[in-house]
Amino acid sequence: MAFLTDRKRAAGLGSAKTGTEQFWKMIRSSIALQVMIPLFVITFGIGLGGTYEEVLAYYSRPLPAIIVGLSLIVCVSHFTAEAVEAVEDYVHGLAGKLAIIGLGALQYVLIGVGLFALIRMAL
Repeated sequence: MAFLTDRKRAAGLGSAKTGTEQFWKMIRSSIALQVMIPLFVITFGIGLGGTYEEVLAYYSRPLPAIIVGLSLIVCVSHFTAEAVEAVEDYVHGLAGKLAIIGLGALQYVLIGVGLFALIRMAL
């Protein structure tokens, strides 16, 4: 509290107390991306260039389907967290709140559509 000005002490504008949690969340997802992206590129590269039936047969196996599904979830979640940070920094008021709600909805739509497409290919 020694670093707060009198005005901030009176208005209660001190630390938000959530920065560390968000930082570690982003670090964890970054580490997961460092593992998942090479696996996804290798998996995608192996399946690339085959006929339609060969690609369906390849992605109906468990390992490629799991790698693609996990990569999709981690990438979209990481992107959404970064986009929410940008909105929190630069957009204020009702527009910021609506943008954050929209980003959350977009995240679930992208993950849902991607997993639906993957399940359709795998089954």
